[in-house]
Amino acid sequence: MSFDEDHVPSPCTRVCTLDDAGVCLGCKRTVDEIKVWRSLDSNAKRALLKVIEGRE
Repeated sequence: MSFDEDHVPSPCTRVCTLDDAGVCLGCKRTVDEIKVWRSLDSNAKRALLKVIEGRE
């Protein structure tokens, strides 16, 4: 098994409940952001994580 240094883990906390604005209370992502997470490259995932940090 090889270690992928470029792997960016999902921010999912398994608390999948949306607020009135459509943002997950667990990971702070919108439904659209959750849907595209797996298709994003590592740089895009890191950029999205910075956006999410601003929501907290």
